[in-house]
Formats: sequence, C-alpha cells, structure tokens
Amino acid sequence: MKNDQLYFHINLQLFADDGTGEKTEKATPRRREEARKKGQVFKSTDLNSAVILIAGTTAIFLSFPYMSESLGNFTRLFLLHRTTGDFDIAYASFIGLEAIKLMAHMIWPVFLATFVAALMISYLQVGFVFSAEPLSPKLSKINPIEGFKRIFSKRALVELVKSVLKVVVTGYIAYTVVRAKIHIFPLFVDMELLTMMKTMGSIVFEIAIKTGIAFVAIGVLDYIYQWYEHEKSLMMSKYDVKQEYKQTEGDPLVKSRQRQIQRDVAMRRMMAEVPKADVVITNPTHFAVALQYDAQFMEAPVVLAKGQDYIAQRIRELANQHDIIIVENPWLARTLFYTIDIGDTVPEELYQAVAEVLAFVYKQKQKI
Repeated sequence: MKNDQLYFHINLQLFADDGTGEKTEKATPRRREEARKKGQVFKSTDLNSAVILIAGTTAIFLSFPYMSESLGNFTRLFLLHRTTGDFDIAYASFIGLEAIKLMAHMIWPVFLATFVAALMISYLQVGFVFSAEPLSPKLSKINPIEGFKRIFSKRALVELVKSVLKVVVTGYIAYTVVRAKIHIFPLFVDMELLTMMKTMGSIVFEIAIKTGIAFVAIGVLDYIYQWYEHEKSLMMSKYDVKQEYKQTEGDPLVKSRQRQIQRDVAMRRMMAEVPKADVVITNPTHFAVALQYDAQFMEAPVVLAKGQDYIAQRIRELANQHDIIIVENPWLARTLFYTIDIGDTVPEELYQAVAEVLAFVYKQKQKI
C-alpha cells in the first residue's frame, strides 16, 4: 500500500505542470522510439571518418605489394611486349579496358575494407535504422533566417573547433614524422623507383595511422558531445509527459471509471449466480461464500460467489430471498474467502469440512 501511495505521489508531482513548458524531464521510452523511427539518432561522423581512414590506410599498406606487382605486369605486358603492332583506335580501346580492369582489381581490397569498417562503426553507434523522413523536404531548411541561425549556432561553433583541431593535429603529426625521417629524403636520388615508392609509402602510412588514431580520440569526444545534444533535444516538459501518459495509458479519470464499470459488471454477474448455490457459509457477518455442488456433474463443490462486509451482507440477503441455507462457520468461511477464487473448486484439504456442511444442509432440506 505504501508503494502504491508513493507511486501515485510521484505521478502527481510529475504531472504538475508549472505552465512554463520548460523541458526538464528525461525522454520516455516511447519518445525515444518515436525519435528513432523518424531517424533522429546520434552518431559521430568524425569517429566514422577516423575508423574508415585507419581501415583504408591499412588495406592500402597491406595490398601495396600486390598493387605494385599488378601494375608492373601490366606495364611490361602492354607497353613493352605488345608494341610490335600498330597502335590504332582498337588497340587503344583494348588497353583502356584492361587498365580499368586492373584498377578494379587493385582497389577492391581497399573498397571492401572501408565499406566493412563504415558499416560496422555505424551499426555499433546507432544499430539498424531505416527512415525516409530525414530525406523529406522541409521549408525550414531553405529559410534564410533559420540558416543564419544555424551558421552562428553552438553546433556550428563546435564543428569549427573540431575542424581547426583536426588541421592542427594533422599538421603536427606530419611535421614530427617528416622531421624524424628527414635524413632519408637525400637518399632518394640513388634509390630505385620501387624502393623509393615503398619508402615514401611507409612514411605516408605512418602519418595516416597516427592521424587516424588521433581522429579516433577526437571522434570519441564528439560521440559523447553528440549523445549529450541528442539527450537534450529529446527532453520533455511535464505537460508532454502527462499528454504521453494519457495517450498510452489513457486518462486516469476515464480508466478509473472503466475499472469501476468492470467491477460493477463482475459484481452483478456474481450476484446472479448466488441463487444457484446450495449453501452460503458465513463468518457470520464479515465473510460470506456461496457454494454449489452437483454430484452428477461436479467432482467437487464450486465457489459461485464470495464477499466481505457489504458484499457478504448482499450475499446473505439473496440467500434468504431464495431460501438458501446459511451456515455459520467462521474458520471455513475465512479459509474459502482467502484461498479460492470465484469459479474454482474446493481443494482436497477442505473436502472434509465442506462435506460436513453439505451433509448438514441436505438433512435440513429433508426436514423441510
């Protein structure tokens, strides 16, 4: 009872709108679900870009030997060994087609790695969400006043800070890596082309990986910020919570009235069964239980009706009106009232007590 009173008190406090419409309440599960259906989810595009950068750079570094070998084979085959014929339009078209096939073979590992990385990081952030609502045109997007507000908004300032930070971080990483490798650049004059390309590739790879790791850290911070902004945008006022409660649970007054009607219907239905009873067992005033038993069709007596105080009085009145015998047995009346629901049969442990009552009833009827 105390828990019910506490819950009711909390709900009353929640629904007490101060009239200002200030959004001070956390979003409800329904509010979150509706926002998700509309495509309103939070994610960090910077974190996506960082993971894609690392995945793509790693794929290029690992597949670089394969790319170099494929490109070398193509050069030797088409530019050195097949130069005996005439270089006409048909041969040029053939070489162009082969070059396209070569590029496809060279870039598919990178494309696959970046696609899988983008898919995974997006799924980890927002899960599977499909909504066409973000694609629908909105007049607010072409409103110059709203656009001006977006340019000078807090979100725009945060994006500017992130962009400047990424430029500074990228520049610093590139500077430190090049400074550490500066002694290698003069040696490029005496290096073979393939060796020089591998050396430059390792330097670029180091810069890209370190930049990607730094961008991941920025992306995590951005993810936290996006979560904060998303939670803030979903907040609700007390009035919003009250209206949602009415939509989902119904108006408390209407629900209370419906429950009262259901109780009245159930009460009338129960009272209509009392005339069919063979006996009414009472406490004698606080409890009343009406039992019916037909040996030909029932395995055990059935509880047709039961009640306490006022309802018990109504059951006794109906029993008197229909000449149903009333037996006073306080212990049995309380036991039947608290342990058996309406429509259920009497359990075996009460057979003896109920049988004695029914035997008394049958003797009384025979005397009548």
